[in-house]
Amino acid sequence: MSQQTARRGGAAWALVITSVAGFMAALDNLVVTTALPSIREDLGGGLHDLEWTVSAYTLTFAVLLMFGAALGDRFGRRRLFMAGLAVFTGASAAAAMAPGIDSLIAARAVQGAGAAVMMPLTLTLLTAAVPAAKRGMAYGIWGAVNGLAVASGPLVGGTLTEHISWQWIFWLNVPLGLALLPLARLRLAESHGTGAPLDVPGTLLASGGLFGIVYGLVRGPADGWTGSLVLTGLFAGSALLAGFVLYSTRAKNPMLPMRLFRSRAFAGINAASLLMFLGMFGSIFLLSQYMQGVLGYSPTEAGLRMLPWTGMPMLVAPIAGILADRIGGRPVVATGLFLQALGLGYMAVVATADASYVSQLPALIISGVGMALFFAPASHLVMSSVRPSEQGIASGANNALREVGGALGIAVMASIFAAQGGYETGQTFVDGMRPALVTGSAVVALAGIAALLIPTRRRIERQAAPAEPAPVLETAAH
Repeated sequence: MSQQTARRGGAAWALVITSVAGFMAALDNLVVTTALPSIREDLGGGLHDLEWTVSAYTLTFAVLLMFGAALGDRFGRRRLFMAGLAVFTGASAAAAMAPGIDSLIAARAVQGAGAAVMMPLTLTLLTAAVPAAKRGMAYGIWGAVNGLAVASGPLVGGTLTEHISWQWIFWLNVPLGLALLPLARLRLAESHGTGAPLDVPGTLLASGGLFGIVYGLVRGPADGWTGSLVLTGLFAGSALLAGFVLYSTRAKNPMLPMRLFRSRAFAGINAASLLMFLGMFGSIFLLSQYMQGVLGYSPTEAGLRMLPWTGMPMLVAPIAGILADRIGGRPVVATGLFLQALGLGYMAVVATADASYVSQLPALIISGVGMALFFAPASHLVMSSVRPSEQGIASGANNALREVGGALGIAVMASIFAAQGGYETGQTFVDGMRPALVTGSAVVALAGIAALLIPTRRRIERQAAPAEPAPVLETAAH
C-alpha cells in the first residue's frame, strides 16, 4: 500500500465515516413510524399512503442492495459510496420539503435507492482500511452504531416530531451527508472487486424477485394474504429468485456466486441474520406501540424507557468485537442470539395492560445485551467467510437478507397480532402482542441454532483461503 493510500485509508477516519453513513441508512428504517400521525395531519392521505412512507424505503433498499455492492466492486467502492451518499442526502431534503403525501413516498423510494448503494460499501471500505488484527474492535464500534440506529429509530423520530416537527427526521440527514461527502473523498482509499463485467440478467432476476417478495410481505397485513397483488408478488418473486439461483450456478461472472453458500460459515451467518432481524424488527414495531398506546407514554418517554435495550449496543458491542478476536465469532453471536430470544420471551410473560416499568426492565436489559453481542461479530463472520475480492457482494447479500427478514418480521408479527388481538383496548393489544413476541423469541432462538452450525475458525480459513495474497479475518467462528 502506498503512503498516499495509507493516509487516505486511515482506520480512524474510515471508522467514523462508515459508521455515521451506516447510522443514517439504518436509522431511516424505523425513524418514520412514530411520526406517521403528524405526517397524516399535515399532508393528508389514508392508511395505505402512510404505510407506503415506510414501505417505499424498505422496498428500494432491499431490492437494490446487491446491485449497489456490485456497482461498487466494478466502478470503485469509494466512488459509488459517495454517489449513494449524495443521492440519500438529496432525497432526505426532498422528503423534508415534500408538499404532499405522494411526493413524500417518492422521496422515500429514492432515499432507499441511495442507501442501497451506500450501505453495503461501508463495511467493505472499513475492512480495506483497518488492519486485520484490529478489525474486531472496529467492527464492534461499527456494529454498535448501526445497532443503535436500528433500535433507536422510534425514539429519534418521536423526539424530533414531538419537540420540533416531523420534517426534522429527514433534515437530520442533510448536514451529516454534506459533512461526510468531502471527508469520504479525502480520507477513504479507493478499492475495486474482481473487475468482472456487471451481471445484468442476474441483477434483473434478483431485484425483481426481491421486489416481489418484499412487496407481498409489506402489503400482506393490509391487503390480506389472499389478495391478488400480494399473491402475485410472493409467487412471482419466488419464481424469479429460483431463476436467479439457477442462472447464478451456471453464469460465468454471476453477481452472487452460489458457491459462497457452500460454505457453512457464509450460509449459517446469513440464515442467522435473516432470522434475527425477523424477530427483532417485528418486536420493536409492536413494543414501541405498546409503550405509547397501552402504557400511555409519549413518543419521547417511550424511547427513553427503551434505552436499556436500544442503548446497550454502544456499551457492549465494542467488547463483543474484542471477544470475537480472542475466542472467535461463533460463540459470541450464538450467545447474543439466545439472550435476545430470552429477553423477548421474558417480555411476553411480564407484559400486561398496566405493567410497571420495573417489571419490564430485566427483559429490556437482556435483549439489549443480546443484540449488542450479535451485530459486530456477525458482520465479521460474513466478511471472513469469503475472499477479499468478494467482500462487497457478500456484504450486500447479507444486508439484503437482513432487510427481507425485517420486512417479514413486521408482516408476520402484524398478522399474529391482528389474529389474536387488536387496538380496541389495552388488554386486546396485549392479547395480540404476547403471542407475537413468543413467535419472535422462537425465531431468534432458531437464529442461535443456525449460528451454532457455523464451523470452526480453522475450517473457515481453509474454505475462504483466497487465490490472491490477502489475509482471512481473525475473528471467524471458533
